Amino acid sequence: MSRTNIQVLLASRPTGGVQESNFCIVETELPSPGAGEILVKNQYLSLDPYMRGRMNAAKSYAPSVALGEVMVGETVGIVVESRNPQFQEHDIVRGFLGWQQYGFSDGRDLNKVTVTEHLPASVYLGAVGMPGVTAWVGLFEIGKPQPGETVVISAASGAVGSIAGQLAKSKGCRVVGIAGGKEKCAYVVDELGFDACIDYKAGNLVEDLARATPAGIDVYFESVGGEILEAVLGRVNTFARIPLCGLISRYSESQPAGLRNLTSLLFNRVTLQGFIVGDYADAWPSITRQLGQMIASGQLKYRETIAEGLEHAPAAFIGMLKGQNLGKQLVKLI
Repeated sequence: MSRTNIQVLLASRPTGGVQESNFCIVETELPSPGAGEILVKNQYLSLDPYMRGRMNAAKSYAPSVALGEVMVGETVGIVVESRNPQFQEHDIVRGFLGWQQYGFSDGRDLNKVTVTEHLPASVYLGAVGMPGVTAWVGLFEIGKPQPGETVVISAASGAVGSIAGQLAKSKGCRVVGIAGGKEKCAYVVDELGFDACIDYKAGNLVEDLARATPAGIDVYFESVGGEILEAVLGRVNTFARIPLCGLISRYSESQPAGLRNLTSLLFNRVTLQGFIVGDYADAWPSITRQLGQMIASGQLKYRETIAEGLEHAPAAFIGMLKGQNLGKQLVKLI
């Protein structure tokens, strides 16, 4: 029986904000896997801020998506056919198979995952996947928080920030989140257990940050940039650490503005280190194992915002870039 594959392709490169017209959805005939190949039916697609950069033609740490090619993205799915002895039908696997219903692999880019009552397939794209590892690496390898220190988390209700803040609380820190809107701030404090959360949309960012961090800021987990980073630099303590994993507020700007208070980094001898989580591939198995144990035991909590159907991936992606999601943004494909 012939099968078809639905794919989302990059149709054009955005100028400024991403538009749904930058994508096109096509239906193609699906061949059978060749020798050594695995055919995976994707169950969930992860939508992440880094994808915005991959839509551009500019040089970056990873290659751009070519026009007319399937959009890059991590997926979790089920093996439906295998001509590779390392994988069997019905195996649940995680890999970068892109924005499509089916994907082929030779197995080198796939990892088997174990689905349980407490660890559903979707969690391997969020709290026990790349976002969770990003939170762990940034906080512990670069931030190095100590008990009693003040840790501030940007995008605190998102997939990365929500985990980073909970990990900081587990180390005995005072944790202050920054998020957009009363609902997100309530979630960060009431459900995730942060000590405070600042609504940057309320218009009193500098004053609210000062009230929430009376002892200054020792660690700032950065994924936003812009005015939030500038406000934080006005509160950092001497020898503060800033792990930098993203700058989502600047991704759609053709000429991003620089920092106006860069001198704070010098005067306070601040360590600001950008990092790409893929550089820590050797540590992933150990980190995801520990994150999985913490999720299963209830030590870590997470949320997911799920769009239904691949055809809704472009709109969900645009919404995620605008901060409309709570927790991890996913697309359910089947």
